[in-house]
Amino acid sequence: MNGVHDMGGMHGMGPIHHEKNEPVFHEPWEARVYAITRVLRAGGGRQNLDNSRHQLELLPPAEYLRMSYYERWLARLLNQIVTNGVITRAELESGHPAPGSLAATLATPAVTAAMIPALVTRRNSARRDGAVSPRFKVGQRVRARNIHPTGHTRLPRYARGKHGVISRDHGVFLFPDTNAAFLGEKPQHVYSVRFAARELWGEHASARDFIHLDMWDDYLERA
Repeated sequence: MNGVHDMGGMHGMGPIHHEKNEPVFHEPWEARVYAITRVLRAGGGRQNLDNSRHQLELLPPAEYLRMSYYERWLARLLNQIVTNGVITRAELESGHPAPGSLAATLATPAVTAAMIPALVTRRNSARRDGAVSPRFKVGQRVRARNIHPTGHTRLPRYARGKHGVISRDHGVFLFPDTNAAFLGEKPQHVYSVRFAARELWGEHASARDFIHLDMWDDYLERA
């Protein structure tokens, strides 16, 4: 979807300030939000990375820009567990599961401290095995499709409709656009596509600069 999260090429956002000796977490609650997110995702929790990203995109634009990094995570987490049916809004507000609710009837045992290291270090790779034929080949000239989906996509606005060249085939990965909506993994090839800076940003960009973007089959068409 088009929104403030897709900031590539936007003006007026101000400088990015670097905090010297920045801590991993500024407040204890940030660590708790991070831990809850990792455990829910690793343990099922009707979540996946792409759905989490889409829930961030659905935050009201003014709130998204106002919030700190982990404030966004917290707002996304609360909306996500309600939207995805893990708990109800009433359960969220009361802090207790309702009789007969999903949270009250889950057969999955509660997570213990001893289970945490294995849960948070388990890799959930998006790479998929299988004989999926690539639509494009290295060296082929392509064009990024000019699409504007209302759901999640990893195709940035500034690249849509622009021409590039396939520089590498990374292999087969699940498709984030459908995975975010729980519509299936739709595995397909992901390519590194080389774009001239002037193709993306116009004649004032350096003629020596190029940008490589990872793009799925469904984002591309023959030039």
